[in-house]
Amino acid sequence: MEFVEPIRDRKKIEAIKKVLKGSNLRDYVLFILGINSGLRVSDLLKLKTSDVLDEKGRVKDRITVREKKTGKTKTFPFSDTVIKALKEYLLGTLPDRALFPSRKGGGPITRQQAYRIINDAAKMVGLKDKIGTHTLRKTFGYHAYMAGVDVTRIQSLLNHSSQKETLRYIGITQDELDDVYLNLNL
Repeated sequence: MEFVEPIRDRKKIEAIKKVLKGSNLRDYVLFILGINSGLRVSDLLKLKTSDVLDEKGRVKDRITVREKKTGKTKTFPFSDTVIKALKEYLLGTLPDRALFPSRKGGGPITRQQAYRIINDAAKMVGLKDKIGTHTLRKTFGYHAYMAGVDVTRIQSLLNHSSQKETLRYIGITQDELDDVYLNLNL
């Protein structure tokens, strides 16, 4: 498996959002939910509309997911960005279908389709880093870290076994850690 990078530049994230929203709302919501949840793509693709809509067809404010890889249950709230995207996307949607349906049938898009969607959008905005489906999850962790969220919390959110694993996973390099020493100057 090839190592992929998070999307570090917020301007590139906004550019990808614009590209995806302009071409396909499903793909836009996949990207939005991915970078705002830290879920693995396998967990994103198994979601159904009933996971995100209540019995009256309104977007829920939180979701509960059983992670495919770990078997652990994860419950978390949706950000305003996710709620807004879901409302726009699911307006008048059937109550129990794949959240990210394939055009070829009722099932969800494949992992390969998700890869192409993310990779093609990244190329369109000029990203040179290696981009893949795990980029969404890594972008979530990276930006949480850069926003000042303690690494132990990110470790917990991503179900990692160590802080070192989390820092490596989200692409925090030794140079970035060294900058703390070099720039603190108390």
